[in-house]
Amino acid sequence: MNDNGTMQEATALTSKSLTSDVVTGAVRMWLRLEGFAALAIALCCYWRQHASWVLFAILFLAPDLSMLGYLAGSRIGARAYNIAHSYILPLLLAIFAILKGHGTVLPYALIWIAHIGLDRMLGYGLKYHSAFGHTHLGWIGKQKPAKD
Repeated sequence: MNDNGTMQEATALTSKSLTSDVVTGAVRMWLRLEGFAALAIALCCYWRQHASWVLFAILFLAPDLSMLGYLAGSRIGARAYNIAHSYILPLLLAIFAILKGHGTVLPYALIWIAHIGLDRMLGYGLKYHSAFGHTHLGWIGKQKPAKD
């Protein structure tokens, strides 16, 4: 096999792995609807808390500061982004606030959940370290894998 054949196989393998790790079709739509549901529930709960909408506006994009992790490389950046954009930490914060009676903490968890919900609704998923635009919900931006 010549170098060109080996190169084509490597490109096909890379392209296949980059496209097989994303959700498509009806499943992708359901995940985006789940994002909408999380956003709607978080907004309703926030409203019921009578929390400051100025605070909401100030902190709504705070989880995106995790993208600064990409300054240290794609692996660290993807990890930082995924930690900040997973429902696990804000839900634990909400549970803590409710169980311990810290009502002043709950709005922060709700803002965080709302942010993640909006991201999911818009198709911004958890990131793979292979490329910034490679997410579990598909490709974002103009960076897409080559077609065979």
